[in-house]
Amino acid sequence: MSIPHEFDYTRPGSLSEALAVLGESGADARPLAGGTDLLPRLRDGLEHPSVLVDLKAIRELAGIRAEEDAVTLGALATFTDLVESQEVADSLPVMVEMARLMGSVGIRNRATIVGNICSGVPSCDSGPVLLVCDARVHVAGPEGAREIPLSEWFVAPRSTSLGRSEIVTGVSLQRPGPGHGGCFVKLRRSSGEDLAQASVAALALPDGSYRVAFGAVAPTPVRAGRIEEALRGRAIDGDALVEVRGLVSEETSPICDIRASREYREHMLPVMLERALLAAASRRDGEGPPYGEALL
Repeated sequence: MSIPHEFDYTRPGSLSEALAVLGESGADARPLAGGTDLLPRLRDGLEHPSVLVDLKAIRELAGIRAEEDAVTLGALATFTDLVESQEVADSLPVMVEMARLMGSVGIRNRATIVGNICSGVPSCDSGPVLLVCDARVHVAGPEGAREIPLSEWFVAPRSTSLGRSEIVTGVSLQRPGPGHGGCFVKLRRSSGEDLAQASVAALALPDGSYRVAFGAVAPTPVRAGRIEEALRGRAIDGDALVEVRGLVSEETSPICDIRASREYREHMLPVMLERALLAAASRRDGEGPPYGEALL
């Protein structure tokens, strides 16, 4: 791959060293983890950094850590790490379901979950699932550490709340606890590697509440508050599904692009929402399709 401009490259061995380089270089530096989004943008002349700060030698950013009420994915954790994590499979199987649909095997081996949300693209696969898991983004910078709820993370297409001199150290997901069910449905042009034309994540909780989020059908991944409120305490039956299908247009604003027309997305979203909710509710109740089974 040919990159049409020069830049410096550094591979710090610690987080403090990486932050120092970013602080010195300012807006012209870019952190590099998996590189599956950044490197094509360098090749195409869409990014022009003066310095690439390779984070892969910073061991504290690696791995998946299980805690009492949360699972934390380090900034270097890849989609393959997610697929292979028994801890995630046991506590948040919907995350594994999503990860298996992301890209190809080669992409999953390189791409990181944190890099996926840092790209800020509306179609990022992890965005809707992290939203329904009430994820929090852990950030380190010159002013110290801070946490950003994922609901406040996405600002606009390719724009997030991350400062130029900051580094995301990881993202933590709240464990919903036993007795929940989840589902991720991704609309693609083919059954192989493709970006989402639209996506839906749903979580059915033991207390009768539901969480729903959409991807690729608004300027950012979005949590569907009106739909969640309409479903609170209700069974996923015909009446409930008719009502929430009618609310989809209030939660989303799809566009026409190279992957799909606005009309096609608008037609498919209620279908995807219905199937995701039915699967999530039935999985919560110990039935339903196994995680990973195609619903489209």
